[in-house]
Amino acid sequence: MTAFPALVPLDAPLLVGYSGGVDSTVLLHWLWRCAQASGTALRAVHVHHGLQPDADAWALHCRHQCAALGIELAVHRVQVDNRAGLGLEGAARQARRAAFAAELREGETLALAQHQDDQAETFLLRALRGSGVDGLAAMSAHSHLGEHPLWRPLLSTSRDALLHYAREHALQWIEDPSNAEDHADRNFLRLQVLPLLRQRWPHAASALAGSATHCRQTRELLDEEDAELIAHLEVAPRVLSLQLLRQVSPGRAARVLRAWVLGHAAAPLPATVLKQALDELLPAGNDRQARVRWHDHAIQQWRDHAYLLPARLPALPPAWQAEWDGRAPLALPDGGQLRLQGAPAFERPLQVRARAGGERILLPGRQHSHALKDCLQRERLAPWRRAQLPLIFDGPQLLAAADVVIAAPLQAWLQTNGAQLRWRPGGW
Repeated sequence: MTAFPALVPLDAPLLVGYSGGVDSTVLLHWLWRCAQASGTALRAVHVHHGLQPDADAWALHCRHQCAALGIELAVHRVQVDNRAGLGLEGAARQARRAAFAAELREGETLALAQHQDDQAETFLLRALRGSGVDGLAAMSAHSHLGEHPLWRPLLSTSRDALLHYAREHALQWIEDPSNAEDHADRNFLRLQVLPLLRQRWPHAASALAGSATHCRQTRELLDEEDAELIAHLEVAPRVLSLQLLRQVSPGRAARVLRAWVLGHAAAPLPATVLKQALDELLPAGNDRQARVRWHDHAIQQWRDHAYLLPARLPALPPAWQAEWDGRAPLALPDGGQLRLQGAPAFERPLQVRARAGGERILLPGRQHSHALKDCLQRERLAPWRRAQLPLIFDGPQLLAAADVVIAAPLQAWLQTNGAQLRWRPGGW
């Protein structure tokens, strides 16, 4: 049996996830003792799923236990939405994480009670789903929930050690009757598979958790290499050089694409979409515009680069127009913005509207006007950006296409006044 950890010093306020079961009861009591010794703030949060008839009684039990220890408890009632295809267990987990995120205060760390047996179950589940080294790394003792640190201090501690601690300290906990049913995959492993494995290999849970640790160490090394490579490949925010990406192995390219997407807070790339990206984006010539899409995002190939974009990029409505004097930023209907920096205002209000086609503009140092379309092509502005481009007019005269192409009169005025025009496209 794994020894239960000694008290540890705490240097940050904690929010403890407290279901009332034996695992979280032990965690709460142990961290309460640590907090008492360290003089650190400690709170608890109970998520009321409403999935069991006794859910109200469980919440009341948690209130009483926290009151006895002088611990502040927040109870969050959640609706478990089982329509997203995650299964009841996955949907409940998603609802819990949302409740934790909503309850966390600035500077707090979330502490959860997963232990060594949970880690072994997670490793087996991931292996049965065909996961690679990233998935087999299972849970980390230190990670994040949004911007908040997430800590699993008992991840190396066996369930037997937790039960021993609970009995030694005469703790009171509740038993969820669903834990005795083996319909859910995790429960089946816990009730049927792991006990059978222990008959032959008594330290099966410890060994499986150890394998997860080895996978996590390998993943961390690969993640470091991925980050270094992305720094070399990303020529601008959300823009990868496909020419450089083609120079690495297919396996490394797959890891880089997954890491690049996650690094910009997009949904993980599904395996089928990742394969499509490798098959279509990497071989694509400069004359093609291959595109892959998943959830709310897309990767668009253009001019030998891959762009990470929202799946549906907004465009300016064709009939939209507005007057703008430059005093305040102009909010665009696609979520973008125009700003005048360094000058209080234009000499008179200007008109801003969407492209209609056929516009011409007089560039600095030129005697004749040029087709705006040709200017945008020379500026290598992506096609989806052209649909968002706000044009600035003074009467019939085109003064600027956002900050991409600026006409001679406006350029002279900006230079004289030490001003700059700034455009932030919508959809980012």
